[in-house]
Amino acid sequence: MPETWDQKEMSFTEHLRELRKRLLISLVTVFGLGVIMFIPSPRVIDFLKDAYFHKVQLHAFGPADAILAEFKFSIYAAIVLGLPILLYQMWMFVVPAFHPRTRSLVYVYVAPSLLLALAGIAFAHFVVLPRVVGALIGITNNIATPTFGIESTINFILLIFLAFALIFQTPVIMVALARIGIINSAFLRRNRKYFLFGFFVFGAIAAPDGNPLTMALMALPMYVLYEASLWIIVLLEKSWRVEASVS
Repeated sequence: MPETWDQKEMSFTEHLRELRKRLLISLVTVFGLGVIMFIPSPRVIDFLKDAYFHKVQLHAFGPADAILAEFKFSIYAAIVLGLPILLYQMWMFVVPAFHPRTRSLVYVYVAPSLLLALAGIAFAHFVVLPRVVGALIGITNNIATPTFGIESTINFILLIFLAFALIFQTPVIMVALARIGIINSAFLRRNRKYFLFGFFVFGAIAAPDGNPLTMALMALPMYVLYEASLWIIVLLEKSWRVEASVS
């Protein structure tokens, strides 16, 4: 006989309590990590300035610009470092009705999220930002003298980092969705062209500078990760079918 488990149906009020609990844990995680990351923020911001804008002097156009740049760095860094906990809280709120064995898989899928986020940041650092910043400065030099504000410039860099940290979560999200039966490899193959179109639309919307180069550099990694996730799912589906037949 298939294994059974108790599945308690939650009331609307209980769902709200659960949501409040998950949101509170997520907020405390981001706040705590943000406080920690605020300490090294001046040194990291100096590194970012030298890495991408070493020939351009950045200016503070208001008395709070520098502190705002440090504050934004702390928040963005906290979100990236807290991704495993944030994804865990999201998962545990969305899938309370699934089999306990399926719920426990959250540890398998969420654990690599930080490594993927760091891979996304590395891709942005070595591939995306040098090209995008170089192109933007070249365009600016044709018609004006570059005079950039520290707060808006650091915010631009951090948005690129955060965007690629989230983009590189694609394999974790897709494999998790496939495991709980929302998508499968046949669906992904059948709708490949629509996903590709959607990635470019997302790149056009999410690119913080509206540059076509930035759009392409955001869309193409998503498609590569999509294809990689598809083949991972193809391989895993065989073991999932065997596991389902045994249970």
